[in-house]
Amino acid sequence: MPDPADDTIDHGDEASDVMGADVSMEEAIQYAKKYLEDILSFFGLNTDVYATTEDNKVIELHVPSTHLNGFLIGQHGDTMRALQFLVGSALKNNSFEHNRVNIDVADYKKARADRLAEKAQEWIKKAQDSGEPVHLPPMNAADRRIVHKVANEADIATESEGEGPDRHVVLKPGNKSA
Repeated sequence: MPDPADDTIDHGDEASDVMGADVSMEEAIQYAKKYLEDILSFFGLNTDVYATTEDNKVIELHVPSTHLNGFLIGQHGDTMRALQFLVGSALKNNSFEHNRVNIDVADYKKARADRLAEKAQEWIKKAQDSGEPVHLPPMNAADRRIVHKVANEADIATESEGEGPDRHVVLKPGNKSA
């Protein structure tokens, strides 16, 4: 027979649920920060990692610029993505509800996003001038999100097509449908 006390737990008020989510997010942020700092110290880099969240969904970890930037970023950000995977996996393995992580070393991702946004403006202009859809080169999900955002701000419709490594954005000129 079900315990009546369980029923009250399942139907807790929304305010306590929100407060609980904030606490668990703060715990996840602290765990992720410490975990990344421990990995970095293994490589002889004792630095403070700045940890935040903007949307209470993704934990943002920022590693300041050091003499190990190239090593920590890796070719095309591969090492950074691997660190991201490790921290996210550690959060999952320790049953944290919030386990999406974004790691940026020396603002590499921010600078890359800015360059991609500039390139997206060029692609958007090409689509507007030609009046024809423009198929962009394949890119990862994070890069596609940047292009979608820039195109949305320019009132251009976008769509992702393809599968896996061939997935790409198509810019569709004309007004976006409402």
